[in-house]
Amino acid sequence: MNPAPLISSSMRVIILGSAAGGGLPQWNCGCRNCQEARLSGTGRTQSSVAVSADGARWVLLNASPDLRVQVASRPELWPRGARGTPISAAVCTDGEIDHTLGLLLLREATTKLAVYAPLGVAGLLDREWPLFRILSAYAGLEPRTLPDGQAIALADAAGKKLGIACTAVPVARRPPRYARQAAAGTYDVGLRLTDERTGGTLAYVPAAGAVDDAVRSIAAGAGLLLFDGTFWSDDELAEAGGTDAPSAREMGHLPVGGPEGSMQLLPRAGAQRTVLVHINNTNPMLGRSSAERAEVEAAGLQVGEDGMEFEL
Repeated sequence: MNPAPLISSSMRVIILGSAAGGGLPQWNCGCRNCQEARLSGTGRTQSSVAVSADGARWVLLNASPDLRVQVASRPELWPRGARGTPISAAVCTDGEIDHTLGLLLLREATTKLAVYAPLGVAGLLDREWPLFRILSAYAGLEPRTLPDGQAIALADAAGKKLGIACTAVPVARRPPRYARQAAAGTYDVGLRLTDERTGGTLAYVPAAGAVDDAVRSIAAGAGLLLFDGTFWSDDELAEAGGTDAPSAREMGHLPVGGPEGSMQLLPRAGAQRTVLVHINNTNPMLGRSSAERAEVEAAGLQVGEDGMEFEL
């Protein structure tokens, strides 16, 4: 018998996956982190978060390619009858493959799923990366636009409010690689999610090229900030053996380390607690006994893990 939902008096946040695209270990990578993950039988799934104001109805923040495994590992997300799901909506911060591919894994649904996305991302998911059109042959999705900088009340496909207000703020990134010729638009946002009853606030910025005014507006006063921890250094991929590998900044990610890295800037962003997510398999701070991990913790930040839970 599937468990009854745990009704919550505060907003619950679960890190379903803490890794960047490819996960840990990445299928074609033999770096130290990936080798250790294979030998130890441990690893990380790709970036996604679940949030709920009541513990019964859940909102996905990005839909990871590992979503099936993530849902199977969390009783809160199991069906509570012969068919159905407590997943009531999804919010896509961008149109990257590792943040949207999981939508295809929901095709067996019996009802439409409300999917919120910035206008530019919604266009990509209908054209260049046509998930909306593909899934229309199944239960389908109900696309809903996230306006820039305006708080909206999240609701399920039937229009029932979920108790969470969401504000999307454009952050410093560019369109996905597959859509370099796309028309100008908002292709990457950070989210500020607030429990409409208690005021508890989550700031979610899984990919960002800077800690700037936009990021600070998302993070200010939040009980928890989940922030881009993709790379430790700008030339990390090249040092790991990548041929003609782009830098972190060229890929739109602010490195964690260094004098101008996020580790130096985030403690002043205004959140009560900051956890790094979307961590690439090459990032040395993944090593629990590494000097980089010690630096992060000394700065008052945490390295996110799959399965971490928070109440706000």
